[in-house]
Amino acid sequence: MESDTAVRRNRGYRAANNPSDRDENSGAKSLDSDQKTDSSGSDEIKKKPVSLSLLEESNGAVLLVFFLLALWGLVHLSLRQLVVGASTGEFNAVRARKHLEHITAVGPRTVGSPENEILTVNYLLEEIEKIKAGSNKAHTISVDVQKPTGSFTIDFLGGFTSYYDRVSNVVVKLEPKRGAKHAMLANCHFDSVANSPGASDDAVSCSVLLEALHSMSNSSTPLRHAVIFLFNGAEENILQASHGFITQHPWAKLVRAFINLEAAGVGGKEIVFQTGPENPWLVQAYVRAVKHPFASVVGQEVFQSGIIPSDTDFRIYRDFGNIPGIDLAFIENGYLYHTKYDTADRILTDTIQRAGDNILAVLKLLASSEELADSSEYRHGNMVFFDVLGVFMVAYPARVGTIINYMVTVAAFIYLGKKCSLPNNVGVVYMRSLVYAIGVTLMSWFITLVSVLIIAVLISLTGQSMFWYTHYYVSVCLYGTAGIAMLMLIHTLAKNHYYGNMNQLQVGEIYFDATLTLWCCALVYLTQQGLCSAYVPMITVVFPLITKLLLRQEIKQRGATVKYTALYLLGLSLPYVHFMFLMWVVFEIFTPILGRSGTEIPPDVVLASITAGCVIILSSYFIHLIYLSKSTKRTLVVLASIFGVVAVLVSCGMFFPYSCDSASPRPKRIFLQHTTRTFHDLSGEVVKKDSGIWINGFDYTGMKYVTPHIPEINDTIRAPCDKQVPFCGFPWFLPVEFLVKKNWYLPAPEVFPKTPIEFALLSKQQTDWGTTKLSFEVKGPSHMSLYLLPRHGAALTSWSFGDGTPQFDLGGEYFIFYSHGLDAPAWRFWFEVQAPKSNSGEEMISIGIASHYFFGEDQKTPQLMELLHRFPDWSFPSHWVSTYNLYQY
Repeated sequence: MESDTAVRRNRGYRAANNPSDRDENSGAKSLDSDQKTDSSGSDEIKKKPVSLSLLEESNGAVLLVFFLLALWGLVHLSLRQLVVGASTGEFNAVRARKHLEHITAVGPRTVGSPENEILTVNYLLEEIEKIKAGSNKAHTISVDVQKPTGSFTIDFLGGFTSYYDRVSNVVVKLEPKRGAKHAMLANCHFDSVANSPGASDDAVSCSVLLEALHSMSNSSTPLRHAVIFLFNGAEENILQASHGFITQHPWAKLVRAFINLEAAGVGGKEIVFQTGPENPWLVQAYVRAVKHPFASVVGQEVFQSGIIPSDTDFRIYRDFGNIPGIDLAFIENGYLYHTKYDTADRILTDTIQRAGDNILAVLKLLASSEELADSSEYRHGNMVFFDVLGVFMVAYPARVGTIINYMVTVAAFIYLGKKCSLPNNVGVVYMRSLVYAIGVTLMSWFITLVSVLIIAVLISLTGQSMFWYTHYYVSVCLYGTAGIAMLMLIHTLAKNHYYGNMNQLQVGEIYFDATLTLWCCALVYLTQQGLCSAYVPMITVVFPLITKLLLRQEIKQRGATVKYTALYLLGLSLPYVHFMFLMWVVFEIFTPILGRSGTEIPPDVVLASITAGCVIILSSYFIHLIYLSKSTKRTLVVLASIFGVVAVLVSCGMFFPYSCDSASPRPKRIFLQHTTRTFHDLSGEVVKKDSGIWINGFDYTGMKYVTPHIPEINDTIRAPCDKQVPFCGFPWFLPVEFLVKKNWYLPAPEVFPKTPIEFALLSKQQTDWGTTKLSFEVKGPSHMSLYLLPRHGAALTSWSFGDGTPQFDLGGEYFIFYSHGLDAPAWRFWFEVQAPKSNSGEEMISIGIASHYFFGEDQKTPQLMELLHRFPDWSFPSHWVSTYNLYQY
């Protein structure tokens, strides 16, 4: 009975809303009349009505595959086209490459090392002096080497405190001869992480800025404002040198805006991934100036949401300098980021050329702009911005975007409202059908997501996690085909069993409207949240709606023909090509991140969720075509076959996660620390001491693939976390123990660094306000970590770090990151502890102090090097020596 009623409702709506049906009925009557006339001898001949066709499955499948492959090829071509058009010749990429090769030739440049503090600094100063000597007389160049000391807190990685002493900054001010009251800041960093040459992160950026300085200083056109080039030497130590500049350097008060050059990958295009805060004139300047645009406000809002575990100097200038800016980064090939493979030869000269052309153009424009002189006047508002295949930029104020979004929403609801207002109860029937279609669509999305996640969980449980790390397209063949097949199956079942006796063209129309309604809801929601990314659902409503209106007569007169399908897909081209670009960015960023996201997050679940989301988005307007197709059986069989074959191959372990291919390596990241741990009791006596090589695997597979090569690294030496001591009693370099809970501790001889750590209590005194003040002095290597754990109800009330108030508490523990450059004095600090009233001589606080030896002779031991050489070629074991000392007070 329900089915019959639905059929009658649908027919009623069709008759009122589809003129072609009325024409067909009248045509049928005419035909019957004509036949009678002919039989009586009439010569009049009437044309037979044209039957409305449905889409052949093979034609639809071919068109869809061609459509998606063509758009993906277009996106891929745009990404490979690094330089568009001929260079102006103002920026010399060959000379910049020589800087890059010279900087990286010294090897890893960790803070405090001679390579960072002496060799690189001296090279920069020599090159700057050469530029200064050959500069045009219209400019003045001033140079300063800053050695700041300071401290601050940051809510990165759960929150911790940073302390730095005599780190290095090379600062250059290019200004007009008469001087300048305002300045534009261009920032890069020349230090690197341990065991990495740091070509892309961030030597190439410093090379680009050196050449930009050379070009601007040789121009005969005087600048309106100054440009300050900051080559900072302590970014990898969690943004320390930039903090030292913006809070202490006398030139910092001139800065009105900045450009920051960073990297989360190796080579490719540099993308603008965050701007502001507010100050839309900066985005407008980028749009006007750049020759090779690559930017997206979606990337900005995703990055600033915090779901990407990374940060840049942008945060320091924004939070501590209250200065707006533009943040750019290389994001391609993030598998090599912070590894030995981040070498100069992997960065194409065209990559340097495009970055140089863009940075130079933006700096020249901003250094001559009126807005820079009084940026506060232009502060308010945000910008919607995105590039179209790297050819041109689209940018407009967010308030204009809000108006556009609501206008589009109104237009869409007028389109839907006309159908809902049809007379004779037809509008009511349409609304019921639309609501049902929306429900089926949402249900199909939910079931698709759940199905793909179940497959990901099963893959993880069978021990085949990260099979896609080297073979990315295999994940598409597994999770993608599963998602597409499940979504198609649900709608095929709905078409055959619920809509079996209905006009499929009309059902297809309703499902197009359902998809349009859901995108309208997304548009309204994102606009209400004040997100500039709302432009994405906006274009996803505009272009399909216009396309559908233009093709209305085509489908009414001829049905779902190949012509209609081709034109329909053509109308979706612009939003879909943008979807594919955004999806490329998402996978290019998140896939490598999953290889360093720790041992606790199942990466297959994350990747499967992203893949299912992409399937849902891309298929949203294709659901319309499922109901216009005669059948989907063969497509479902093909998808199921692909999924089955790939699932069997994955389950059999045919796809190894890692690769040492020199052209495209995909290394497994591992940290090795040869450490000695010493634990003291309340009286200062040593109660425990051990030594070993502490091993951290930074992805979900742990040591599964390493154990066959090094059998002694197995689960029998797993290192448990002792919650009674700070940070589990191990020398964490950064507070990431919540991400890496699976660790291994291989017994090894004691380490004896030539510069051992010296930790001394200078004083312990009771204050007038009832706290205990403890003062300490520490001498040690350039990198140390201090861990504080109040005990038995005690609490930290104040300390000598930051603003004096302990601000960040990681589950009752405090983490202080310390580093110093050359010739730094002993590190002195104090803190006050409030003991509980019931304290009876028990310890108030546990203090852990770890030393890290990242360079020089102290970095290596024979046992560490012997183990290092046994690791397989597809791994990247970053190694150093450390110590951990625990004290009770």
